Amino acid sequence: MKQLVILAGGMGTRLKTRLGDLPKPMIPIGGKPLLEHQVELAQRHGFDDIIIFACHRADLIERHFGDGSRWGLRIRTVVEREPLGTAGAVLAGFDLLADEFVVMYGDTMVNVDLERMRQARLDSRADAALLLHPNDHPLDSDLVEAGAGNWITAFHNRPHPGDKWFRNLVNAGLYVIGKPSLRPWIQPRKPLDFGNDLFPAMLGQGAKLLAYNSPEYIKDIGTPERYDKICAQYASGVVQRSSLCTAQRAVFLDRDGTLVKEINGLTSPEQLELLPQAAAAVRELNRQGWLAVVITNQPVVAKGLCTEADVAVIHNKLETLLGREHAYLDRIYWCPHHPEKGFAGERPDLKMDCQCRKPKPGMVLQAAKDLNLDLNACWLIGDSTTDLQTAKNAGLKSILLSTGHGGKDDKFKAAPHFRAGNLLDSVRLMAKGDL
Repeated sequence: MKQLVILAGGMGTRLKTRLGDLPKPMIPIGGKPLLEHQVELAQRHGFDDIIIFACHRADLIERHFGDGSRWGLRIRTVVEREPLGTAGAVLAGFDLLADEFVVMYGDTMVNVDLERMRQARLDSRADAALLLHPNDHPLDSDLVEAGAGNWITAFHNRPHPGDKWFRNLVNAGLYVIGKPSLRPWIQPRKPLDFGNDLFPAMLGQGAKLLAYNSPEYIKDIGTPERYDKICAQYASGVVQRSSLCTAQRAVFLDRDGTLVKEINGLTSPEQLELLPQAAAAVRELNRQGWLAVVITNQPVVAKGLCTEADVAVIHNKLETLLGREHAYLDRIYWCPHHPEKGFAGERPDLKMDCQCRKPKPGMVLQAAKDLNLDLNACWLIGDSTTDLQTAKNAGLKSILLSTGHGGKDDKFKAAPHFRAGNLLDSVRLMAKGDL
C-alpha cells in the first residue's frame, strides 16, 4: 500500500474574496479544485490510499471525493473537531497510518516525482525525508540547514538574524515519514506543527532527517497574489513541466564575472558583490521555468587561501542577496581542485587533475544526473573561453558576456553561439526564442 496524507483543514481567510464559502483546498486551478490536482498526482505515482484531514466545510470535500472510486483508489476524509496543527492532526490519526506515508499540505500546488522521493528515503534509511527547495522569498521563510550526506542539521525559523548568511533552503511542506519514528511522540491530543515543533524535536533526539533538495514545483496559495501567480504558471505549462519524471531544461551560469564581480580570487563573503541586473536575470529564468544552475571553479581552496566552509558562507551570501530581490538558484556546483603545485599553504589532497574542473564537463554531467536534464535543451552563460570550452565539451549552447573577462582570457579557442552585454541581456535574448 502507498499512502498519502493530505492536511486540508485550512479556512483560507486571506483568500476569502476568491473562495467564498469553499474550503481553502477546493480553490479552482485550471478548472478543477486544487485538492483534485493532488489526488491525481498521487494516482499517477501509484498511490492507492489517501487520507484527507479536513475541518472547515469538510462536507464539501467529502461530497466531491466520496470514497475515491472515481480515481481508482481509496479516499477517507477525517473531520477534525478541534485544530491540532499539522503534526498534531497526523499523530491523532496514528492508527490509520501505513508503515510509510507521504504528507502533503492541502494548500500547495504540487508536481513532484513522489516515487523518486520515497526511494531516496528508503535508500538513505532516514526516519523522514523533507522536500526542501529555494524560493523567491527566503527572508520571510523558515530555512533548513543540511550538512554532509544531505542530513538536516538545524532549523532556522524566521525572523533571521541580520549578521548571518543562511542558504536559501526552505521547508516546502512535503514529507515521507516512517511511521515507527513517530511512536515516541504520540501524546494526548495537543496542537503540534511539523516544521516548528515535531521535526526540530525529533532532530534533537537523534532522528535522521533527510534533506531532499528538489527544484520541482511546490508552492502555497496563501495570498491572492500567490494564487494568481500559480494559476498563470499552470496555464503556461510551467507546473506541468516541473516534475523530475520529465526531462528538464537548465541554464548553467558561471559565477565570477557573470553573476558577481570578478576580483581574481574571492575568498570571503565580504568581497562578494552582485553584478548589476544579475538578480533580475535570475528572477526572469525562475519566472520562465528554467533551472538556474551555477558551475564554478574555486581553486582558492586547493591553494589554501580559504576553506570549504568559507566557500559555503560565500554561496550562502550569494543566495541571500538574490533572495532579497526575489530570485533563486536551483543548484550550485563548485570544484575545489587545482592541478598545479607550488603555492604556499596549498592542500595536497586537492591537487589533482579532476573531472569536475572546467572546462571538463563533470559538474554539468552531475547536474544532468541530479536534475534529469535534457542537455540538448540547455545553455551555458559565462564570461571566459573556459566557459565556452566547457559548453562545447558538454554539448551545450553558449552565450559569452562582455562582463568579467569578456572572453579575453584566451585560454581556449572555442567560440560562443551568441554574445550579450550582460546576464540580463542574454536571458532576454533567449526569451525571444529565435536563437
